[in-house]
Amino acid sequence: MNNFYKYLPTSPADERWGIYVLNAGCNSIGKHAIYPAPDHPDHHYFNWNNGRVLDEYQLIYITNGTGKFESSNCAQVDVKEGTILVLFPNEWHRFKPDEQRGWDEFWVGFKGAVIENLVRQDFLSLTNPVLHIGISETVIQLMGEIIERTREEKTGYQQLVSGIVFHLLGKVHSLVKERSFEPEDPTEHIINKARIIFRTNIEQDIKVEKVAEELNVSYAWFRRAFKRYTGIAPNQYIIQLKIEKAKALLADESKSIKAVAFSMNFESAFYFSKLFKEKTGSSPEEYRKNLRGQQPIKNL
Repeated sequence: MNNFYKYLPTSPADERWGIYVLNAGCNSIGKHAIYPAPDHPDHHYFNWNNGRVLDEYQLIYITNGTGKFESSNCAQVDVKEGTILVLFPNEWHRFKPDEQRGWDEFWVGFKGAVIENLVRQDFLSLTNPVLHIGISETVIQLMGEIIERTREEKTGYQQLVSGIVFHLLGKVHSLVKERSFEPEDPTEHIINKARIIFRTNIEQDIKVEKVAEELNVSYAWFRRAFKRYTGIAPNQYIIQLKIEKAKALLADESKSIKAVAFSMNFESAFYFSKLFKEKTGSSPEEYRKNLRGQQPIKNL
C-alpha cells in the first residue's frame, strides 16, 4: 500500500450538495511505528493520552492488523481487521494500532445535511461507532475511488466523491445487517483478504506464494480455493487488475506508454503492450487513440 492523504478545500456550492468530502487517505502502519506519524497535519493530530475532537464525520476502515478504540460514548474496545470506525463531530475519541502488529487503514472525512439526517434516523449512532463488516473488496474499491478522485481534483470531483461516500455508507450498513444473520465463511474471509492485498499492492511485484504465506495457508490450497471461489486463477486476477489500472493511467496523455508499464511494475514496455493487447484486443497506443476519439469536440 502506498501511503497517501489529502485535505480538501470546499466551496459553498459543494456544501449545498448535502455531502462534502474534507479529506481522504490510506496508511500502512508498521510494528512499533509512531501513530499518528509526526508529519500528520496539526489540525488532525492527536496522541493516545489526550485523544482529540474533530468537527467532521470520518469512516476509518481497518483492513489488516489490530488495535484499540475509545470515545466519549463507547468504552474502550479491541479493534480487529475488517472493522469500520465511525468518528462523529464534537465527540472525543482516540484509537491506535497494536504496537506488535500495526494496521492498514483507509479513511474519508465528510460533513453535510444528508449525514446529519442519517444520524437523526439512527442509521449511525454515537453509542455504536465500531462496526465489524469483515473484509470487503467493494468497500476497498469505493475507498480507492474516493482517493483517486481526490488525488486528481478534477472539476466537479466533490459531487462525484460525495456520491461515492453515500454509496459507501449504504454498503457498510448492508454488510452490518448481513453479518447479524450470517456467520462468516473462513474461506470467503481468506479470499476477500487476498483480493484486498492484490488490489492495494497492484503497483508492486505481487508474489502469490508470499500472499498465501501471509494468509497462513499453503500455496496449493490457496490457488485452488481462489479459482474455485472467483472463477479465475490468482495470477490472472492480478493481471486483470493491472490492466484495468493501466487503462486509467493511459487516459492521462502526459504519461508515456513506457511510464505506464513501469508504474505497474511490468518487466518491459514491450511485454506490457503484448499483454495489454491480448487482454483488451487493442494495443496501448490504439486504446489511447480510441479514448481520444471519444472525447467531445470543443467549440472553436
